[in-house]
Amino acid sequence: MTQEAADAWQGWRAAAESALYGPEGFYRRPEGPSAHFRTSVHASPLYAAAVARLLCRVDEALGRPDTLDLVDMAAGRGELVTGVLAALPAGVAARTRAYAVEIAARPPDLDPRVTWLSEPPRPVTGLLFANEWLDNVPVDVAEVDTAGVPRRVLVRRDGTERLGEPVGGAEARWLDRWWPLPEEGGEGLRAEIGLPRDEAWAAVTGTLERGLAVAVDYAHTRRSRPPFGTLTGFREGRETAPVPDGSCDLTAHVALDACALPGARLLTQREALRALGITGARPSLELASTRPVEYLRALAGAGEAAELTATGGLGDFGWLLQPVGVPDLLNA
Repeated sequence: MTQEAADAWQGWRAAAESALYGPEGFYRRPEGPSAHFRTSVHASPLYAAAVARLLCRVDEALGRPDTLDLVDMAAGRGELVTGVLAALPAGVAARTRAYAVEIAARPPDLDPRVTWLSEPPRPVTGLLFANEWLDNVPVDVAEVDTAGVPRRVLVRRDGTERLGEPVGGAEARWLDRWWPLPEEGGEGLRAEIGLPRDEAWAAVTGTLERGLAVAVDYAHTRRSRPPFGTLTGFREGRETAPVPDGSCDLTAHVALDACALPGARLLTQREALRALGITGARPSLELASTRPVEYLRALAGAGEAAELTATGGLGDFGWLLQPVGVPDLLNA
């Protein structure tokens, strides 16, 4: 890279797009995202088992079609789709057509039943599941200047920032509706302009002919937008300053209420997983004396379930459910 390119000022959306998905981007590295951060998929196989139960509910709602689609968006190295296939009943697994959507190369040891794609297939009849995808759809950042005007934040490759032009057009309208910034007393307040995520989610759910699309992510709603935004970085398991040089993940929480299309429903992960049978309840002490091995196994599972549903942790993640031609499948 030339010095001129390194010193160039650009909005955070363009900078993150290059840093994450460019030829030498973070998500094209061979080690995979799990080397840098831990998601619900990596926390416990119970998560994949819950998604498998959800797929079975979709299958029933669709009348058990001859072919049932499972699409894993932003599949990483295929951990979730592999876990779901392993957890499915044999009869459902035999009818399931599994896809992993990811820009990185296909892992050499991936289950051969999984089709590896760089774009989602269409049409989809079944379940499209996007676990921590939207938070990595790059967005621009706005900051209120001394005159109370929201301006685009510009950044260089080393993470240095300055304010650029005022936000206008569709982005300004998005801010007014979904993340309004005060004109008075708001200097330094920030917002992430989530319009690209709304568009990305609409495009992905547009591939769904019948079934359910689910987005799971760090999230906030209009009632609780963080005053200084959430843009951050992760490197080797630690949170770090967001620097768009390809050395770290760049992520920002998602305004899931803005992404939601008509008929959608928002839940916390805690509510969703409990509706799918993941409660975190401890096994009976009586089991410890009668079947100690089973008790220890159940105790470990309870600990993993507690982590997946924990307040202040993974349990606070948002689940956006977008049904197409099926009823509510999570009576949480």
